[in-house]
Amino acid sequence: MDLDTLPQHVDYLSSSGLLLSPEQKAALQTSLELVRKQYRLRSVYLWGKILGLNADYLVAQGVEKDELYNRKTLLNYMDWKLLPPATDEMITNCSVIKGRFMGNPAYEYERHESWGRRVTKGAVEEEGLSRIKEEERLTSVIACINRDVAIIPRGAFIKTPTEDYISINRVFKGLSHSEAGKLRSYLHFTEPKELKKKSLLERAELDMSIDFLDCVEDDILKGSWSVQYDRGALVVIRSLLWPGYSFFHVPNTSKFGSMYMGLAEKNIDFPFMV
Repeated sequence: MDLDTLPQHVDYLSSSGLLLSPEQKAALQTSLELVRKQYRLRSVYLWGKILGLNADYLVAQGVEKDELYNRKTLLNYMDWKLLPPATDEMITNCSVIKGRFMGNPAYEYERHESWGRRVTKGAVEEEGLSRIKEEERLTSVIACINRDVAIIPRGAFIKTPTEDYISINRVFKGLSHSEAGKLRSYLHFTEPKELKKKSLLERAELDMSIDFLDCVEDDILKGSWSVQYDRGALVVIRSLLWPGYSFFHVPNTSKFGSMYMGLAEKNIDFPFMV
């Protein structure tokens, strides 16, 4: 949710239970504007809120130049601070941790890992014990949610041959009312994977200035999205894989945005529910 349009756009997701009071909107705008100046960011987005047992986490993301790659993730715990980038190793290590977040970035989880069953003088080597901070788990979960369910309307962002980075398409006027209700009109806002598997003939039919990301309709896990028309002229898309993620788009306008608000728990049972 773009900081500049946050007060107006957040109300579009009220039907999903994503609500902010006027006081919260004003406080977020003030604090995130300071963040933008402090880190010299071009754009700042309110990513959402992760609900913890003892405290909740507000999460924002900042853009220096490229709208997709190298986004900075900021966590509000007493004050806004940068989170370290998520690595594949970090995501793998944190994937074994289950349950609610505690609400303290310094909290440490104990993770048992096998160092092998090497026999030394008749004794079997015991399992090792490592510790993972909640801050690392937060970074990993945010990265996973972005990878799995962050979406944008087709044409909202552009990649030009002369500028090797992704930017907002200033001439984007929105999807039509009928196209806005179809999954093929939306793209995953993450590093493309399925696109690279397409044949040269399939790629020839695409406009690579706007079709440089994976199409949501090509998801292997079918049925993981709920698409609804709300208030007649508003499209709301909710993820059933990561409950709490909601996206909105007002057809025939450039208005769109998304937020996550939930427990940061993936619905791993979804494949057995469809």
